[in-house]
Amino acid sequence: MKNTILLFGIFLIAVSCKKESQLQKNIAKINTDISVERFDKLFAEADSKELPNLKKAYPFMFSEKYSDSFWLAKKADTLQIQLFDEVAKAFPTFENTEAEIESLFNHLKYYFPEFNPPRVITVTNDVDYRNRVIVTDTIALIALDNYLGSDHDFYVYGNIDKYIRQNLKKEQLVVDLASKYAKKYIYQSQKRTLLDEMIYYGKQLYFKDMVIPFKTDAERISYSQEELDWAIANESYIWRYFVERELLFSTDSKLPSRFINPAPFTKFYLEKIDHESPGRLGQYIGWQIVRAYMKQNNISLKDMLIKSTEDIFNNTKFKPRK
Repeated sequence: MKNTILLFGIFLIAVSCKKESQLQKNIAKINTDISVERFDKLFAEADSKELPNLKKAYPFMFSEKYSDSFWLAKKADTLQIQLFDEVAKAFPTFENTEAEIESLFNHLKYYFPEFNPPRVITVTNDVDYRNRVIVTDTIALIALDNYLGSDHDFYVYGNIDKYIRQNLKKEQLVVDLASKYAKKYIYQSQKRTLLDEMIYYGKQLYFKDMVIPFKTDAERISYSQEELDWAIANESYIWRYFVERELLFSTDSKLPSRFINPAPFTKFYLEKIDHESPGRLGQYIGWQIVRAYMKQNNISLKDMLIKSTEDIFNNTKFKPRK
């Protein structure tokens, strides 16, 4: 009997893998072809004669209230030259990252046929890591000086917290781009409870499961592998903590800062556990709830993204790993 069950399990895994492989082949056939525009390099190399043409090609990059002399002085600034040089070292070519962006766009086109690939333009933004990717319907701006590597001097000596700078590396660039698109496609009414916040970010993370499957779980949630391992090992405890303290449906405005927002650790108010834990564990549990919902219900990604918190939670038999 045990052997029969084992063989049946292996058969189901094999069928699932075959379906997944065929899905990825179908998505790859979409074959989005983009050409990343290296505005950062064009601006760094422009002189007084070339600048007017650059302004015509990229009018949205130049505020009209500043004269050419302002832009020429800016590009000649010592800090700007350092930024240009460090970006050139980190991104001498862009083929691998461009291929990842194309794969992301292939997946977006598959799940959202109305999606039209935007112009992808690279820039520098004085290491404004809060705005490292900006997306509109027609343009995606990516500030490459925010992806120089976790231990880059700009970040270490710029006093950027370790939990932030651990993700300022090129491997996270397409993850950040996917996050921006997730926000465009998710509909959720006003977030009132902790569970609302958890499900909202759970939708974002599941969206990334679908559109960047070539990234690891750790990369999708912007954890180190050790942080993800901690979350997995303590999943049952985290869930029990939320349930026993009746936090899921609480509207306490302090809860997002404890369990959702970026932070060096999650605030359980238990000294030993707090400093061992990664931040944003509410997002992690929301991710597992949405994954369970999608596994247990026959629904498309597009439709799930507009479901209410109540619909998802009430139609999910979520059981944390022990």
